[in-house]
Amino acid sequence: MVTCCLVLQLPLQLCAVAPRTGFGPRVAPRIVVSAAPQAAQASSASTPAPPQQAYTLPPDKLVKAKALGRIRNILGFVGSVWGLAVLYLLLATRAAAGLEGWTQRISRRRWLQGLLFFALLLVITSLADLPLDIYAHSVSLHYGISVQGWAGWSLDLAKGLGLSLLFGPPILLLFNWIVRRWPRRYWLGAWAVTLPLMLFSAFGEPFIEPIFNHYEPLATHHPALVAQLEQVVARTGTSIPPGRMFLMKASAKSNGLNAYVSGIGATKRIVVWDTMADRIPADEILFLCGHETGHYVLHHIPKGLAIAAVSLFFVYWACAWFAAWLASGFAGRWGLNTGAPSIAFSAMGGNQSQLSTRAGFVVLLFTVSVAGFVLAPIDNTISRHFEHQADVYGQEAIHGIVPDPQKTAVAAFNALGEAWLEDPDPSPFLEFWTYDHPSTQTRATFAAHYDPWVNGGHGQFFAK
Repeated sequence: MVTCCLVLQLPLQLCAVAPRTGFGPRVAPRIVVSAAPQAAQASSASTPAPPQQAYTLPPDKLVKAKALGRIRNILGFVGSVWGLAVLYLLLATRAAAGLEGWTQRISRRRWLQGLLFFALLLVITSLADLPLDIYAHSVSLHYGISVQGWAGWSLDLAKGLGLSLLFGPPILLLFNWIVRRWPRRYWLGAWAVTLPLMLFSAFGEPFIEPIFNHYEPLATHHPALVAQLEQVVARTGTSIPPGRMFLMKASAKSNGLNAYVSGIGATKRIVVWDTMADRIPADEILFLCGHETGHYVLHHIPKGLAIAAVSLFFVYWACAWFAAWLASGFAGRWGLNTGAPSIAFSAMGGNQSQLSTRAGFVVLLFTVSVAGFVLAPIDNTISRHFEHQADVYGQEAIHGIVPDPQKTAVAAFNALGEAWLEDPDPSPFLEFWTYDHPSTQTRATFAAHYDPWVNGGHGQFFAK
């Protein structure tokens, strides 16, 4: 999706390889409520699932899940390619150069030109995204995943654009200034600025969430569940008091199930969707929240941020080289020399580039977008590893709290898969490229067979 990505495009979406906590949307689909872990290796609608499969769907839902899965996958890849195409078309048609020239006629102040240029760029890409977003929501409504009306959906879309316009132009203007200020080593300056932005993004997420959804103290509606969650918190050693456990009113928008932990440090909190709290047993919620606390106990967020920091150092360097090569060959064709007087510089092996103009900066956005698309499998592989570790941790965390951790975990995964109508038979390629969680079948099957306590054994993370 072009609009949201553009705001954080140079920081490579800020936390590109950080773990995605929660059982919420995987990255690729535009159907925002296609949010659950995926499923693999299931049977057809007419053939019962083989006994070894721990995740199954009723025949009628299996048919829907397969159809919806195909749509999700197509939208995921189409959305990614369309995002790249929009940026390329802005360059190839000289629309970016024309937009830069127009902002120069509006004001003589460079900072105001930049803010206006990037704000309009975000609006344009938002409009380009709109047809796919509308189709995705219509599909979600058709399959009963979403229950949000078009008015509410449009309001959320407008809120998202508003946040993009609030934070996006200043961030992009800062990176554009870095390119102008240090033309030969701008990628290093951009990398240095990205690191605090990643931390700020993780810390500030709980302040953004209430803009889109309503939250109430979990204890107000489910005091017994809070008391049980405190047992998991005590066992895991996480400092999340009842005052930071919240119920999200997801039922106003979705039939899906979800629970997650967001924020870091003082903003860390547990969130349980009301759909989950009302529809599945408490022991399954305890497992899912144990999974989420596992991300914190196992330091997945700092590890992810560290991996992102190291990765982005090389990604930015490579993107600077690629952008210099593109600009040296297409500067005239794309109108990169038609904006305000720019700094011509030699970058990455002597290629002459003109990337300090606003239109030239779009070249950088394009190269980082390409990098994000190409590196998605690596990003998702890291995320799947973290998610598997959290699954193990969650199952061990409820040992001794619930009667049967194996049965509880399997039931939780089946509830999630059925609620989100997940495709039970994705192709291995799509799973490798787009899934940031292991497939539901993989997760449920592992949970069914994971019993380290047999014969007096102990788990990976807990002694007993």
